[in-house]
Amino acid sequence: MPAISTKGRLMPASPIRKLVPYAEAARKRGLQVLHLNIGQPDIRTPEVALNAIRQLDRTVIEYSHSAGFESYRKGLAVYYAEHHIPVTHEQIIVTNGGSEALLFGMMACFEPGDELIIPEPYYANYNSFALAAGVKVVPVRSTIQEGFALPAISAFEALITPRTKGILICNPGNPTGTLYGRAELETLRSIVLKHDLFLFADEVYREFCYDGASHISALSLEGLDQHAVLIDSVSKRYSMCGARVGAFITRNAELLATVLKFAQARLSPPTFGQIASEAALRTPPSYFDEVIGEYRQRRDILVDGLNAIPGVHCPRPKGAFYCVAELPIDDADAFCQWLLESFSHDGHTVMMAPCSGFYAEPATGERQVRLAYVLEQEKLRKAVECLGAALEQYPGRVVQAQGASASA
Repeated sequence: MPAISTKGRLMPASPIRKLVPYAEAARKRGLQVLHLNIGQPDIRTPEVALNAIRQLDRTVIEYSHSAGFESYRKGLAVYYAEHHIPVTHEQIIVTNGGSEALLFGMMACFEPGDELIIPEPYYANYNSFALAAGVKVVPVRSTIQEGFALPAISAFEALITPRTKGILICNPGNPTGTLYGRAELETLRSIVLKHDLFLFADEVYREFCYDGASHISALSLEGLDQHAVLIDSVSKRYSMCGARVGAFITRNAELLATVLKFAQARLSPPTFGQIASEAALRTPPSYFDEVIGEYRQRRDILVDGLNAIPGVHCPRPKGAFYCVAELPIDDADAFCQWLLESFSHDGHTVMMAPCSGFYAEPATGERQVRLAYVLEQEKLRKAVECLGAALEQYPGRVVQAQGASASA
């Protein structure tokens, strides 16, 4: 039998999706599974985008330009200008989701074996993109005790070697919901310029900031025209995950031309997705006002509920729609599987993503889970109730001394 490649064997399973078979089995047993494991919002896609698909009048579904439809890229340039990110449509390449934008960027910027520093915990699929591109991920640790704040300059400096070629951030963050402000971004700017690095900024949750906070883009920082790369997507902004439309944006002309060659090799981004995404640019501001208000309420229900459970610690996120909670358990992977295999509460159970897959060293997140507050409020209340009951019954619960952290 022919052997599978080393790269294929090393490709990690998704911590977000690997428990799907257990969830399917739980549903077959009659349980209602409350899905907090994946960032799939139940928010309705804007009507203007849905209508663009419903009313489509084409006789041929053709390729687009490899960089995406020009009309869509021009619309995106207007959108970015409204968010204080001045770029032209010629500095935008439309991609098959933000995932392809990241993969193209890594392949264009880094040689095999080059190092990319990422604050952890980080989006688990960054590991997969890096492996595919031959890039070595170097984590810089942020901690739940400090609310996953950006590590100090000294922590970055200690990790920089001759092979270090870039830094990747997600802002607002997945999985933590952490929002980096002006001071943190200026810290990153100084490191990038000092060491002549690329700065990749995954900003797909830009709209979702809470408690009066606002988003600042890496592309709005001075002096980074040749260094900054913006990764974007319509998936979360418009609740259009299945459209698979993202964007790679940079003012670095040589980098843009290089990424375009990768884009040409895969021909074009999806036609239907671009049609819906271009129409979504006409979404009224009231849509976001309502969605942000809803997510803020959901966040408060989930985070306050979690922190009311004895032994649970969950920092309050300022952006996106995720949070990370540390639980009084022995092993989050085992607990999440147990919830689906062996637990029920009033006909319900909860599916979460264990955080082992969001760290370079899985043991670092062995007692942490990521939860996505993408369900309606009553379901979130039921999920908190289920988790409280589950933690009372779980055989691997860790008994803590009063005031001790679950990570102690």
